[in-house]
Amino acid sequence: MKLTRRILMAAAAGSVLLSGTAAMAQQTELTFWSWRQEDRAFYQDVIKKFQAREPGISVKFETYAPENYQTILSTALAAGRGPDVIQVRAYGNLETIATPGYLLALDKQNVPELANFPEAALAAETLRSDSKVYAVPFAMQAQLVVYNKKIFKDNGVNPPKTWDEMMALAQALKAKNVTPFANGTATAWQNETIVGGLLSSMLGKSFEEEIVSGKANFTDPRFVGALAKLKDISQYFSPNFTGVDYPSSQQLFVAGRAAMFAGGSYEVANFKNQNPTLDLGVFPAPVLKAGDQALIATYYDGGYAVNAKTEKKDAALKFVRFLATPEYGTSFTNALKNLSPIKGIKIEDPITQEVAKLAENAMSYLMLVRFRYQEPSGSVLLQSNVQKMLAGQQTPEQAAAEINKGIATYYKPFQK
Repeated sequence: MKLTRRILMAAAAGSVLLSGTAAMAQQTELTFWSWRQEDRAFYQDVIKKFQAREPGISVKFETYAPENYQTILSTALAAGRGPDVIQVRAYGNLETIATPGYLLALDKQNVPELANFPEAALAAETLRSDSKVYAVPFAMQAQLVVYNKKIFKDNGVNPPKTWDEMMALAQALKAKNVTPFANGTATAWQNETIVGGLLSSMLGKSFEEEIVSGKANFTDPRFVGALAKLKDISQYFSPNFTGVDYPSSQQLFVAGRAAMFAGGSYEVANFKNQNPTLDLGVFPAPVLKAGDQALIATYYDGGYAVNAKTEKKDAALKFVRFLATPEYGTSFTNALKNLSPIKGIKIEDPITQEVAKLAENAMSYLMLVRFRYQEPSGSVLLQSNVQKMLAGQQTPEQAAAEINKGIATYYKPFQK
C-alpha cells in the first residue's frame, strides 16, 4: 500500500514537472529594437506590465546608437532577420523600410486600437504608395523655446510674445552677463530645430500651405526674412556658438548658465533628469507683430511596427496593441514627458500640459514632415545652409536659394 502511494506521488510530481516544462516551452520570446537608449528603464517597466497580462509572452528589449540605428535595422531586415517588434521613425525614414516590404501592414482589424489616434498621427506612419499604416505612432514632438524660470525671475524679464520683445530680452540678459541662448550650431541637425523653435510663428500656416500647393517656394520673402531674423538673434547664442555642439549646448543650459534653449519639447525631461532643481517653462516662437498667431512646429516622432517576416506575428501584434492603449499612452507621457498622440490620455506634468495646449496652434516641422522623402532632403538642405549662414558664409538670400534649388530637383511645383 505504501509502495503504491509512493508510485502515485512520484507520478503526480512528474506530471507537474512536465506540465511546467511544457508551459515554459510554450512561452514566446519577442525581440524589440529601439534607438531610445535613454528610455530603457521605462520600457523595461512597460514590458513587465505587458508580461503580467500576457504571461506566455516575454519581450527582450535591445537598443542601438541613434546615429547607427537606421543602418543596422535596414541591414538586418534586408537579410530576412531583424527584431519581431521595431521602433521605427516616421515620414521618409519609415518609407525606406516599409517600401521593400519589411513591415507588416496594420489596420483596424489586426490593431483595432488604431482608432485611438488622430489621422495626422497615422499619416506619419503611412506609406504613400499604398496608403497603408505600418506602425502605431508613439509621440508627438514640438519645437519651441524652453526657458529657465529662475533666471527670468532673477533678471526681471518675462517670456516674449513678439520678435522685438525677444531681441530686447536677449539684449537685456546679455547686458547682465547672462547667456541668453545655450544653442550652438556645430551639430548640423540642431540648425533645423533652432529654425523650428524660433521661426515658426513668423513663417505661419499660410506659408506652409502655399509651399505645399506650389504657390510659393523657399525664395519667398517670408522665408528669407525669417532667416535674416535668425541671423540677428544668433549674436545671443552660446559664446563661439559655431563651434558648440549639441551635448555642450545642453550642458550649458542644464548647468543654469543660459536662460533659454531653442529646441524640442523632448528636451524638458532630459534637462530635468540631469538637474532636478531646474524650474522650467516653455513658450512658442515669437510672432513678427502683435496680433499674429503664435505657433509651434510639431511632428510625429515614430512608431511601433511588426516585422513582416516574424514567425511570432500573433504575439507581436498583442504587444503592439498594448502599446496603442490609453493606459500605455498615459504612462508614456507622464514618465518621459513626451506627448503621446493616443486619445484619452491623462497628462499629469504641468509643462507637458502646456505643450499639449500650445500644440492646438501649430504648423508642421516643415522639412521633416514635407520634404524628407527624397534626396537631397529638405532637412539636410536646411541644416547645412543655415549652418553656413550663421557662420557668415552665406547671406539669408543665398541660403534660401540653395535650399530651394535642392528641393526643386525633385519637387515639381518648384520647377515652374
